[in-house]
Amino acid sequence: MGCSACSTISTPSSFLSPHPNPTPKIHLTRRSLLFLSSAIPTTTLLLSSSATPPPSPPPLQPTITDRVFMDFSICPTYFLNRTLGDELSQCAATEPIGRLVLGLYGNLVPLTVSNFKAMCTGSSGSTYKGTLVQKIFPGQFFVAGRQGRRDGEVKPPSELVRNTDTVNSRAFVLGHSRPGIVSLCLSENDDDDEIKLDPNYRNVEFLITTGPGPCPELDNKNIVFGTVLEGMDVVTAIASIPTYRPAERIRQYNDLAQFLGDERAKTARAIWNKPLETLYISDCGELKVAKPALSPTLP
Repeated sequence: MGCSACSTISTPSSFLSPHPNPTPKIHLTRRSLLFLSSAIPTTTLLLSSSATPPPSPPPLQPTITDRVFMDFSICPTYFLNRTLGDELSQCAATEPIGRLVLGLYGNLVPLTVSNFKAMCTGSSGSTYKGTLVQKIFPGQFFVAGRQGRRDGEVKPPSELVRNTDTVNSRAFVLGHSRPGIVSLCLSENDDDDEIKLDPNYRNVEFLITTGPGPCPELDNKNIVFGTVLEGMDVVTAIASIPTYRPAERIRQYNDLAQFLGDERAKTARAIWNKPLETLYISDCGELKVAKPALSPTLP
């Protein structure tokens, strides 16, 4: 007996089709293709613009909070007609070069500025007055304020605070980008080694760039704390003073001696770039102004 009922049961078409839910076909017209080709570059541009880093902040413009002056002179008879211990400030045949007015960045490096002012006024237990300009590097900078035991060198100050600006990264943000930059010597410091070993040692040696170009080799190694406001002609005059420059053969012998560890090499190098005239700071002090916070747009 056959099952006639079974022949009447209809089988759903979904069971018979090998693909019950076929993916609908996408019909792209010419207009659609044109739209996609114009949209893709725009999307790429938006993504690339969003990944662009923000612009760098503008360079720091420090404010001048204090002003000091320094008078420079030459004493042509200092090493010819004197006795040991004579002060340069008492030179009878002084030849004035001129005055520098320095603006100081007291808000940026307060301890460096405070110590420098104290050295200019003499309230530190020592002073720059009557001390030598130690070295002049032609086309770069000159150095003054070296501490030592010899005549014409700065006596160790006893009333200065410890300068913690030297371990503050913010103190090194300014560069030696032009002539007239005033900077505390760190990498260029050549104070007497015996004085440096004193636990109360305070570094007060400074340099002033003379130009004509920048001195990037000094950046991040020395602390810029001021600028020359008046007297760039004096800076130029100082830079033009002849210095002792050894012959090339002497330099080569010295380099070899230094490589071999000969201590005499360092002693010999101490006189390199020294001015051949007795250039010194004949006077210095602080200038009081009615409005000490000067415009940061000053040079």
